[in-house]
Amino acid sequence: MRTAVTGVILAGAPIGSVDATPIIGQTPPVQVSPSSPAVDTPRRGRRLPNGHLLTAAVLLGLLGLMAVAPGLFTDSDPRDCDLSRSLVPPSWGAHPFGYDLLGCDYAAQTIYGTRTSMVLAVVVVLGAGAVALVLGTVAGYSGGALDAVISRITDVWSGIPLILGGIVLLSGSLDRGLEQVVVVLVAFSWPPMVRVMRVSTQQVKELDYVTSARALGAGPLRLLRRHVVPNALRPLVVFASAYAGVLISAEAILTFAGVGLQRPTQSWGILLYQAQDRLVQAPHLLIFPGVFLVAAVLGFVLLGEGLQRHSSHRD
Repeated sequence: MRTAVTGVILAGAPIGSVDATPIIGQTPPVQVSPSSPAVDTPRRGRRLPNGHLLTAAVLLGLLGLMAVAPGLFTDSDPRDCDLSRSLVPPSWGAHPFGYDLLGCDYAAQTIYGTRTSMVLAVVVVLGAGAVALVLGTVAGYSGGALDAVISRITDVWSGIPLILGGIVLLSGSLDRGLEQVVVVLVAFSWPPMVRVMRVSTQQVKELDYVTSARALGAGPLRLLRRHVVPNALRPLVVFASAYAGVLISAEAILTFAGVGLQRPTQSWGILLYQAQDRLVQAPHLLIFPGVFLVAAVLGFVLLGEGLQRHSSHRD
């Protein structure tokens, strides 16, 4: 009876005069304004700044500028030495890093050593990355016996530690310049990159757009050049960016062990090697190149993490 009366009232009443009060026992309809803050969704395309990438850009940007133009950061000549200033401690003035055993400005030596360490890391990454690009792509795309052969060679070669292999090869060389150290580091740095490139290639070649291109008649070379390699390179770039920090540390360890770079080359490893006999007498000889070394390694590690986060956001 109540329902019928209600229906008559609603049928005969103007639309504007209908009482919207809900009937007791029924759940009222929820009407939410599009601008209501309760359902305000985050704006798409809006991302937080990539802190890892920004920090890496600042650190590596400063170190890269030091490597290219060291004269912007110091007016001193690293070869201008005076024995009367031997092991003078740092001072808040023109020589904030003090002097080394031969009386050379330590700030100038540390800054000029940036070029060698940064160039070495970049060249080794490019060389090992080129080897990994070829071997990893061939193994991942071809499969079968060729993949098995490349994978077994990679496994055997990766069983030799980077530092141990460098010590064995460099200890028998009398002339250890930048070229010799680069070749040795490239020789023992490519196996992990080959693994990354191989797995990435295997994943990319099974994607739908690659399968579609193959069904349309695209040959292996065209598939690799246009579809597989450009998309499989991303994980390799991320890994190589972080691995550059490992290479800088490896050069410093080899030089500190006495089998790495030699004078007259300027590098952080050489400065650390010369400081090992004066740690108590002149601790600044170890602190300042060590800080630069840590900053470079941290910059490359953050670069790899930042690129990985950026890549995951894109996906």
